[in-house]
Amino acid sequence: MPLMPVAEAQTRLLALANPLPVEDAALLACTGRWLSADVHATRDQPWADLSAMDGYALRAGEGPWDVVQESTAGGPVPRPLGPGEAARIFTGAPLPAGADSILMQENAERNGDRLSRATADALEPGVHIRRLGSDFATGDRLLPAGTRLQAPQLALAALGGHAMLPVRRCPRIAIISTGNELVPAGAPVPPGTLPSSNAVLLSAMLAALPCDIEDQGIVPDDLSAMTHAFATAGQADIIVTTGGASVGDHDLVRPAFAAAGGQLDFWKIRMRPGKPLIAGTRGASVFLGLPGNPVSAFVTAHLFLLPLVRHLLGSPAPLPSTARAVLAAGIGPAGERDEYLRARMTVDGAMALNAQDSAATHALAQADCLILRPAGSPAARPGENITILPLPA
Repeated sequence: MPLMPVAEAQTRLLALANPLPVEDAALLACTGRWLSADVHATRDQPWADLSAMDGYALRAGEGPWDVVQESTAGGPVPRPLGPGEAARIFTGAPLPAGADSILMQENAERNGDRLSRATADALEPGVHIRRLGSDFATGDRLLPAGTRLQAPQLALAALGGHAMLPVRRCPRIAIISTGNELVPAGAPVPPGTLPSSNAVLLSAMLAALPCDIEDQGIVPDDLSAMTHAFATAGQADIIVTTGGASVGDHDLVRPAFAAAGGQLDFWKIRMRPGKPLIAGTRGASVFLGLPGNPVSAFVTAHLFLLPLVRHLLGSPAPLPSTARAVLAAGIGPAGERDEYLRARMTVDGAMALNAQDSAATHALAQADCLILRPAGSPAARPGENITILPLPA
């Protein structure tokens, strides 16, 4: 069976499930999610002509003036000004009718209630005034569908009069670590065993996305136990396993998935690291079987798991972003698979790290990008342009 190209595998994976149902969620619960419908303003912002400075509201063509009232943010609406009258005003306060400018308090001279300009600077009509609806007006589209909702977007929605927004339900994700050699992180590590790290790795990667994670723990290399693990994870939107995805005698993920009623969609990707990736469905759940080596698990999660979660959340562009960079040091030719080299950006460009083994987690912890080397790429010299995948800081 020929290995599947990465792009084709990504397309097929995202086609296994539609975005999750829409729900109305409170603003803070929307952080990091994607808007599923346009949001329009239900009010004007500013709600009236407001002062942008502390100072005095008045008519620019007059002066001196008599200070007859005060306007504060949140206070009563001031009465209209008559000829030669001024109002003490504060930032964000409504402009009295009849006023056409703000004299900044540092440019004002006041003696009792008598006000004059302290400088000879010209005072133009309209200065230091935030006009009614100048930010947005009732009915304006504030945010289009597909917008990622972060702090500025949520603040805009709140100012627009909204307490709830339509977003996709958060995905439920079950993580299953497989392998007789694994022990829980922090537990004693007898000879022949190693601490389980992939569940920690994946949970940390998923923390940047709104989702509910359930760590199903460690499942031994036993067909019955692994089949049961698939069955108990049946309410998850995504079931993720790490390890057991290759062709060894103890790689039981595929037969266990089939025994639990799963339908395989594809297996084996033309990439290094991460070749033995598995994808399929079991009922309403999407199954993603990642390799067990931590670096392979990380790279495949970046290319497949995180895009799948973004897709379920309604992202219009769920795949990881790429960028162009200059190569800092030469690298050899790529083999028959696309290669994702762990690298670090330096002042000279992207520098591939020395340790590229799929179990080299120390080098992975130093990486801030992946260098993409398409299959068959020739050796590259320092200064050449290359494609990178930036990694989250």
